Amino acid sequence: MKRFTGIFLGLCLVLACADIVAAQGSQGTPPPKVLAITREYVKPGRTGATHEKTESLFVQAMSHAKWPTHYLAMESLSGKSRALFFTGYDSFEAWEKDVAGQQKNETLSAALTHANLVDGELLESLDQSVWAYSPEGSNAGGIDIPHMRYFEIERFQLRSGHEKEWNDIVKLVIPALEKANPDTHWAMYYAVYGIPTPTAIVITPMRSAAEIDRSMATQPKFAAAMGEDGMKKLSELSAIAIESSETNVFSFNPRMSYVEESWVKADPDFWKLKAAAAPASKKAEEKPSAKP
Repeated sequence: MKRFTGIFLGLCLVLACADIVAAQGSQGTPPPKVLAITREYVKPGRTGATHEKTESLFVQAMSHAKWPTHYLAMESLSGKSRALFFTGYDSFEAWEKDVAGQQKNETLSAALTHANLVDGELLESLDQSVWAYSPEGSNAGGIDIPHMRYFEIERFQLRSGHEKEWNDIVKLVIPALEKANPDTHWAMYYAVYGIPTPTAIVITPMRSAAEIDRSMATQPKFAAAMGEDGMKKLSELSAIAIESSETNVFSFNPRMSYVEESWVKADPDFWKLKAAAAPASKKAEEKPSAKP
């Protein structure tokens, strides 16, 4: 989303959208400190109901095991066809314990192995990455994430050795955004494992695409808050610090998500399809599931 001059301006628009939070956030809860992302590139013609069917195996297995760690699934509406699965943790230690716990649970582990084999037939590739939350680069507050429907995610590939210029960009932009729109919130993460570093992402939840329209309207206010000199400095710093950037939109998929019961209760019309994936028959038990 590059609607200002300069490569960094896509971030400005991302941050201009209201109510940003990471995947495991909930009302009054800050974004998780550690975010694990599984990315699946689905073969052409294998998306939709076909992929949902294999992903339901993961959901069933997690439900059978009453596993305490949950995840949110979403599918791309732009860019190459892919699905993302977000799992949040309080720490890297918590991430380690969750992975180890799944491996030690023989029933769950077997179900996950089966689900991965079946689901793998639909995929071109799969990768996993782990990200660390940046409180200095964020202005995030807990929001009503169960009622959101989309994530707009912008990824910044930074130039090695120019982290200082990137930090200067963040410090320059945040006050202008807060001035242009005091209700603005956002969450920023930095890659730790599985992605070339340094890389940053900004995550924006949206109730509807109308929020994209509203974000466009913030351009004049942001530019005014930055001032001519500020915009010039932003462009110069961006040219130094940022190798490339890309913005895409992802739609939540309740049938592929394993969310907390509180989410289902908060918006049953949307999440109840996920709840229905819980074990209800012997036939369902024969089709295990789970998302690592």
